[in-house]
Amino acid sequence: GAILAYTARPMDLLALWPWLLVLVACSLLAGVVAGLLGVGGGIVLVPVLDVVLRAGGVPADWSMHIAIATSLATIIPTALVSSMAHHARGSVDWGIARSWAPGMLSGALAGSLLAAQTPDAWLAGGFGMVAAAVAAKMLLTSPDLRLANTSPRGVGGNLIAAVIGGLSAMMGIGGGTLSVPAMTLTGSRVHDAVGTAALFGFLIALPGTLGYLLPATPAEFPTGTAGFVSLPALLVVTPCTLLTAPLGARIAHGLSKRRLSQLFGVFLGIVATRMLWRTALFH
Repeated sequence: GAILAYTARPMDLLALWPWLLVLVACSLLAGVVAGLLGVGGGIVLVPVLDVVLRAGGVPADWSMHIAIATSLATIIPTALVSSMAHHARGSVDWGIARSWAPGMLSGALAGSLLAAQTPDAWLAGGFGMVAAAVAAKMLLTSPDLRLANTSPRGVGGNLIAAVIGGLSAMMGIGGGTLSVPAMTLTGSRVHDAVGTAALFGFLIALPGTLGYLLPATPAEFPTGTAGFVSLPALLVVTPCTLLTAPLGARIAHGLSKRRLSQLFGVFLGIVATRMLWRTALFH
């Protein structure tokens, strides 16, 4: 089947070794960020994987797709470890998690299937614009700003969750980028929002990765690509993010809610600038 449709074109790993070192370093950082901000690490990994894959000869029209798919696959174990670390500190809201789970799961599957048919420039540009909007919210508003006192449940909650899951799967991120602002605006403490977002990352990454494994692998993809997921990159990234995700969770609980919100916003602003620059430069 398509899941086992590996291609025969090798990637020159010897020429890529400096980029592999960059990937390892950024993967270690992604694990910290995953635990710290509940974002799954994809917000770091997608731009880095995009650059490394293009350096390895992946066509620019496809590098963003593979980066997003591979990022989601790495989030499955990372989000699990991160959410367990937050749960140990009592900062996972299991009520919201259970209520929003159906929407997250279905939205993520739909988003990944749609992304496989979406032009590369749209994915990169959409990634950058969403990250910029969320960065502005986290930097320019108080963490105490509320649009509602409690997060919506039932149909309304699942509609919000489906949108978060769908957009997150299309961008290769764990959901924290969108669910942390959504939860803090509707009554959640930022620490609880970050912890719960880590769990949402798992709910998004699992069906999202499946959606990226299903399409047939294009012939120009390098060896070891299953669907849109790069297995060699997955093997490099995952041990690094698993190692450092618990450290990020520990750091998060040592910060004030204002400082945690500001850190989230600054980081997203940097990522948004990088992705919008990429869109303008290559398209």
